[in-house]
Amino acid sequence: MTDVTDTTDVGNVTDAGVHGYHKQKDEHLKRLRRIEGQIRGLQRMVDEDVYCIDILTQVSASTKALQSFALQLLEEHLRHCVADAALKGGDEIDAKVKEATQAIARMLRT
Repeated sequence: MTDVTDTTDVGNVTDAGVHGYHKQKDEHLKRLRRIEGQIRGLQRMVDEDVYCIDILTQVSASTKALQSFALQLLEEHLRHCVADAALKGGDEIDAKVKEATQAIARMLRT
C-alpha cells in the first residue's frame, strides 16, 4: 500500500484533491495522445525497416515533446502546489520545494 505522505517516489500520491494541472487536464490528455501516436509511429518505422537516421529524428521529436510536456507540468506544479504550500507555511513548503527540486533533478538526468 502506498503511503500518501511519502513524496520521495514518483508514483506516490502527495495530496488528495485538485492538482495544478487540473484546469488543463483535457489539453494535457490530448497532448499525451499525440505523443503516444509518435511512439506508435516509431514502432511502425522499426517494423517497416525505415532508415536508422529517420527513426532517430523521430525519437528526438518524441523526446522533445515529452520534455516540453514535463516542463509545463512542472510549471503548473510550482504555480499551484508549491504556491499553495507557501501560503500554508511551515514544513509543507520545505517538503514541496524539496519534491520539486528532486523532480527537476530527475528531468536533468534524462
